[in-house]
Amino acid sequence: MRTKEFQCEGHESALLDCQIDSSGSARDTCSSGKAVELTCSEPNNVRLVGGSSQCAGELEVKHQGRWEEVDDQTSDWNLKTADVVCEQLDCGSAVYTGKIMNNYYKTIWQIRSTCLRSMSAVRECVFTSLDTSLSNLEIKCSGPVRLVNRTSPCSGRLEVKSNHLWSSVCEDDFDQQDAEVVCRELGCGAPSVLQGALYGEVEPPVWSKEFQCGGHESALLDCGSSGSGRDTCSSGKSVELACSEPDDVRLVGGPSRCVGRLQMKYKGEWRPVADSTFNWDLVSAALVCRQLDCGSALSTERRDDLGNRKALITVSACGPSESAIRECAFISHRTHFLSAHSLTVICSGSVRLVNGTSPCSGRLEVESNQLWSSVCEDDFDQQDAEVVCRELGCGAPSVLQGALYGEMEPPVWSKEFQCGGHESALRDCGSSGSARDTCSSGKAVELTCSEPDDVRLVGGASRCVGRLEMKHFGEWRPVADSSSNWDLMSASLVCRQLDCGYPLSTGRREDLHNQDAWIIASCIPFYSGIRECAFLSFGYDSNRRVLSLEVTCSDILARPNISFSTYTDGDSEAKQQGLQVLMGSNFTISCSILPQYPEGSFQLIFTNSNTTQNYTLPAVNHSAHFLFSAADHTHQGNYSCVYHFYVFYHNFSSESQPLHLTVSASSPDLIIGLVVLVLIVVFSAGLFFYCKARKSQRLGREENTEINEYVLMRSSTED
Repeated sequence: MRTKEFQCEGHESALLDCQIDSSGSARDTCSSGKAVELTCSEPNNVRLVGGSSQCAGELEVKHQGRWEEVDDQTSDWNLKTADVVCEQLDCGSAVYTGKIMNNYYKTIWQIRSTCLRSMSAVRECVFTSLDTSLSNLEIKCSGPVRLVNRTSPCSGRLEVKSNHLWSSVCEDDFDQQDAEVVCRELGCGAPSVLQGALYGEVEPPVWSKEFQCGGHESALLDCGSSGSGRDTCSSGKSVELACSEPDDVRLVGGPSRCVGRLQMKYKGEWRPVADSTFNWDLVSAALVCRQLDCGSALSTERRDDLGNRKALITVSACGPSESAIRECAFISHRTHFLSAHSLTVICSGSVRLVNGTSPCSGRLEVESNQLWSSVCEDDFDQQDAEVVCRELGCGAPSVLQGALYGEMEPPVWSKEFQCGGHESALRDCGSSGSARDTCSSGKAVELTCSEPDDVRLVGGASRCVGRLEMKHFGEWRPVADSSSNWDLMSASLVCRQLDCGYPLSTGRREDLHNQDAWIIASCIPFYSGIRECAFLSFGYDSNRRVLSLEVTCSDILARPNISFSTYTDGDSEAKQQGLQVLMGSNFTISCSILPQYPEGSFQLIFTNSNTTQNYTLPAVNHSAHFLFSAADHTHQGNYSCVYHFYVFYHNFSSESQPLHLTVSASSPDLIIGLVVLVLIVVFSAGLFFYCKARKSQRLGREENTEINEYVLMRSSTED
């Protein structure tokens, strides 16, 4: 604890540059019992310039006393990220955002959108870059009006800013005409809900006067006001406002309003929507279908047909958390040197599945006269289910029941469907029965369709290995990646959909040249199938690298190899039995796996009649070597290698064949040598005695011959 008192005048650049009161005695305690807690405001190093107010214009940040323009590093800039800038500037929320395109390249600062989404300060997410850019960011904030505790950009508790202070508005001082002005000012549609206390009770300070808008004003503070100043709200409730989404999205050029090329309105004029970041996918398209009240997204495509359009609306990655397409869109005032691709969306129209775990599961609802109705399970059978699954681009129905995804709520579809099973749409089927508003069983149709058979791997050793392809209207097309979004997480969707386990490896091959193909956007774990993060692309820039994708799934996990070696005997294959090591010698057990598997680890398991021991080493170059010194009888037993690796939140393992090792007191070669030597000695001794015996036998015969000759000679003489 600091023992003296600081005496700063406020102009010093550092605390320790201040004077310190040395008159007080040193102490170890604090008389008040409280340590200093300090909250500083963000430095004034961010601004918007060139707009109609300080809350609109081009984004600039200050660095070393110099203001610099800012661009987005990832082409992932959208309304949510711009919201953080508006909040830091105390300018309410973002109404729209875009990019100003220049005719020349210039050195510019870059901003990380993902950093801003974590609600970090702008200065923490900006970095200097030696790169140059043609664009810089533009933002328009709501200024002195905002909605807080929001569930979407168009709903929340109303607050108004005056003299740098945000105040709640009492519901007694606010009416429908006032709400229309606020919704328009925030870039939203007409007010749909106006009440109090939905997003929290009113808290001081309270706006002191009553608004008197005619409904035509462009901003709330342009309206007149009356009433005396006050600090409390008689009703005790603040204004809670929910505006509808603006009517700024449409699909054109298709057979219905739910199919066609995507357009959005900008300053009263309809503009094409482009994707230049390869982040557009079926989840993004689902926002469009939901906003248009057109059911769910069936497919989406993009075509290289926009050229160098002006005032283009460009979309970045949209996720399930966005409530409208404008949250992930920005205005690009010129597409100079930018490849722009128009987007086409096909929605299901009058049929949808809600509250499901995937696009192919949920409670069935049917639309009629702009009203969605649940279907009673008594009025729906297997043939009807086959038609719905086909209409939604899914596989055959696998589950048909009631109350799985929530109890039925009014309104209820009033008639029974009578499908033959071959129809292309549910509304093409006949129906019968009298109109009714209730369901006798009390259960809505709950439908789960299988994933469509539209994904395959070709050219590999099995159906779980090879180049990725997807089907489009009966024709198989390659799947490509040109934005480095493909990874093991994305590949896991393929393996799971093919019932091939989980991905072991994935790769890219540059073999697609100006070919129509599916393009993979960013896949995330909650997607149920690969088609949710893919779109069909027609035509490419001639200078764009397009890479086909390859996947190896874990359908059959190969066994690792195990081998044994000593410093004198060389390597011995694992399939050999009866391997021996000399007592006191050093030896090595080696484990290895095929190179297409990821770098994991090896576990060596040793077992004998007395014990079981485990040793673990990381896999380096797909192998590991376990060294043992001074072998003795405790090393004798069975050894096996277990290969472990972790991919996409799952552990996999595979075990080798066992290797049996014995430890001997003498070298086998020495034993053989001694045996041979003994045999040689025995043989030599036997040969010696045999030869000696033969010689003795020969000498005996010679002596007998001489004796016989002598006897014969004597006998002859005597005669």
